[in-house]
Amino acid sequence: MSDEKPTQAPQASFLYSLRAVVWSFTGLRRKSDFDTDSARLNPVHVVIAALLAVACLIGILITIVKLVVP
Repeated sequence: MSDEKPTQAPQASFLYSLRAVVWSFTGLRRKSDFDTDSARLNPVHVVIAALLAVACLIGILITIVKLVVP
Protein backbone atom coordinates (compact mmCIF):
# COMPACT_ATOMS: atom_id res chain seq x y z
CA MET A 1 0.00 0.00 0.00
CA SER A 2 1.23 3.41 -0.85
CA ASP A 3 0.60 6.54 1.20
CA GLU A 4 0.82 8.84 -1.80
CA LYS A 5 -1.66 11.68 -1.90
CA PRO A 6 -2.94 12.91 -5.25
CA THR A 7 -1.25 16.12 -6.27
CA GLN A 8 -3.50 19.11 -6.67
CA ALA A 9 -2.80 22.09 -8.87
CA PRO A 10 -2.07 25.23 -6.88
CA GLN A 11 -5.01 27.59 -6.45
CA ALA A 12 -5.06 30.49 -8.86
CA SER A 13 -4.97 34.11 -7.73
CA PHE A 14 -7.90 36.50 -8.08
CA LEU A 15 -6.20 38.29 -10.98
CA TYR A 16 -5.82 34.98 -12.82
CA SER A 17 -9.53 34.36 -12.28
CA LEU A 18 -10.38 37.85 -13.54
CA ARG A 19 -8.27 37.31 -16.63
CA ALA A 20 -9.97 33.98 -17.32
CA VAL A 21 -13.42 35.56 -16.97
CA VAL A 22 -12.57 38.47 -19.29
CA TRP A 23 -11.17 36.11 -21.93
CA SER A 24 -14.27 33.95 -21.57
CA PHE A 25 -16.47 37.01 -22.17
CA THR A 26 -14.72 37.58 -25.48
CA GLY A 27 -15.00 33.92 -26.42
CA LEU A 28 -11.29 33.57 -27.15
CA ARG A 29 -10.34 30.66 -24.89
CA ARG A 30 -8.35 27.63 -25.91
CA LYS A 31 -9.46 24.19 -24.76
CA SER A 32 -6.15 23.66 -22.97
CA ASP A 33 -6.69 26.91 -21.01
CA PHE A 34 -10.18 25.79 -20.07
CA ASP A 35 -8.87 22.44 -18.82
CA THR A 36 -6.18 24.15 -16.75
CA ASP A 37 -8.66 26.66 -15.36
CA SER A 38 -11.16 24.03 -14.30
CA ALA A 39 -8.53 22.49 -12.04
CA ARG A 40 -7.10 25.72 -10.61
CA LEU A 41 -9.84 28.34 -10.36
CA ASN A 42 -11.65 29.09 -7.14
CA PRO A 43 -15.42 29.31 -7.78
CA VAL A 44 -15.81 32.25 -5.39
CA HIS A 45 -13.15 34.19 -7.30
CA VAL A 46 -14.88 33.41 -10.58
CA VAL A 47 -18.25 34.69 -9.35
CA ILE A 48 -16.76 37.90 -7.96
CA ALA A 49 -14.68 38.45 -11.11
CA ALA A 50 -17.76 37.88 -13.30
CA LEU A 51 -19.81 40.40 -11.32
CA LEU A 52 -17.00 42.98 -11.63
CA ALA A 53 -16.66 42.34 -15.36
CA VAL A 54 -20.41 42.69 -15.91
CA ALA A 55 -20.49 45.93 -13.90
CA CYS A 56 -17.63 47.33 -16.00
CA LEU A 57 -19.32 46.26 -19.23
CA ILE A 58 -22.60 47.90 -18.22
CA GLY A 59 -20.74 51.06 -17.16
CA ILE A 60 -18.95 51.25 -20.51
CA LEU A 61 -22.20 50.74 -22.43
CA ILE A 62 -24.01 53.43 -20.42
CA THR A 63 -21.12 55.84 -20.96
CA ILE A 64 -21.14 55.23 -24.72
CA VAL A 65 -24.91 55.78 -24.89
CA LYS A 66 -24.66 59.04 -22.88
CA LEU A 67 -21.91 60.30 -25.19
CA VAL A 68 -23.82 59.44 -28.37
CA VAL A 69 -27.38 60.38 -27.41
CA PRO A 70 -27.74 64.07 -26.50
